[in-house]
Amino acid sequence: MPTFVARVRDSKGQSRTEKISAESLAQARTNLRDKGFVVQELKQSQGFQASFDFKKFQNSFAKVPIKEKAVFSRQLATLINAGVAIVRSLGVLSDQCTNPKMKQALIDISNDVQSGVNLSDAMRKHPDCFDGLYVSMIQAGEVGGVLDEVLSRLAKLLEDVARLQNQIKSALAYPVVVGFLATSIFVGMTVFLIPIFAGIFKDLGTELPALTQFLMTCSEILRSFWSLAIVLFFIGAGIAYKQYYKTRVGKETIDRLSLKMPLFGELIQKSSVARFSRTFGALTRSGVPILTSLEIVRDTSGNQVVSNAIDAARLEIQQGGMISIALQKEKVFPAMAIQMINIGEETGELDAMLMKIADFYEDEVEQTVKALTSILEPLMIVVLGGMVGTIILAMYLPLFKVFEKLG
Repeated sequence: MPTFVARVRDSKGQSRTEKISAESLAQARTNLRDKGFVVQELKQSQGFQASFDFKKFQNSFAKVPIKEKAVFSRQLATLINAGVAIVRSLGVLSDQCTNPKMKQALIDISNDVQSGVNLSDAMRKHPDCFDGLYVSMIQAGEVGGVLDEVLSRLAKLLEDVARLQNQIKSALAYPVVVGFLATSIFVGMTVFLIPIFAGIFKDLGTELPALTQFLMTCSEILRSFWSLAIVLFFIGAGIAYKQYYKTRVGKETIDRLSLKMPLFGELIQKSSVARFSRTFGALTRSGVPILTSLEIVRDTSGNQVVSNAIDAARLEIQQGGMISIALQKEKVFPAMAIQMINIGEETGELDAMLMKIADFYEDEVEQTVKALTSILEPLMIVVLGGMVGTIILAMYLPLFKVFEKLG
């Protein structure tokens, strides 16, 4: 039976610490009240745990998908709107939750709320499940007494973000898969097929064309210890890239270059604008202060160049300026988005205008993804066919010379 430690006030008004064993946090609180104590703080005793907690270790590797958070938000909003208490709602949702990390987080949050902690403060203890954006909107909903409405907005926001991410992933999935297959086929034919023909050509004593000699050299390299060196080189390059990207200069340099990439740069820019507008609009509509909203959006933008532009806008507002002017100086956001933000600031309907911007650029992202897919599909087929065709051509060119000699 778990042990709980409580800071209580007795009948004389003196504060003291009590230890009590109970099946749950609620039972411990009830038992203390039955003894005449006023519970000020109650938490489970950690004690000494020599055994390895495999469940906790397993949960540390689990991830909470955006779609699952959206479903949770929608269900919690429905339960609260129906008049169900928050603690009971969290209990119901934790029972039906299948994600181990999310399930444990909901159980802990339910216990904290039952002990008198605000829902937003309880969620803040679980950043892997509920980020700063989520917690800030929940806090605004608690202060304004519109928690169910804020949860519905959160669900809509998360659903839109998930849909946007799926569109981008769909654009990247095809070239990645085809590129992997093309590379695998090329390496397989180079390692296993070319050596067979190499033996035949050696017996015939035919002078090999330059293309055939080049592929045979590649085959020898891939079948030697140099192949291990090549693999280690790419692994080292990947690690160096990740380490460089973790630095502020590296992240800013790479993100700036990604915005200038052909084909994909425009997609990244439009998706960043859509994410910024949707998140910023949802925060301001929920009653979160503009400076706090910009700080949250800055940290969740996903692109350092965009984050710098948002931070510049935040500093501009602190000095009494306008968001649109600051964003225009950074030259990151499209002109149309800046003009729409400017109109929203002048008319006092910034949140509504931000939602319109998000809708527009999400549609633009969808159209861009379709255009990219239509371009990349034939392009990757040509690349795949070209790689296979090059190997076949390199193998048959010496045979043509043999046939000429025989003739």
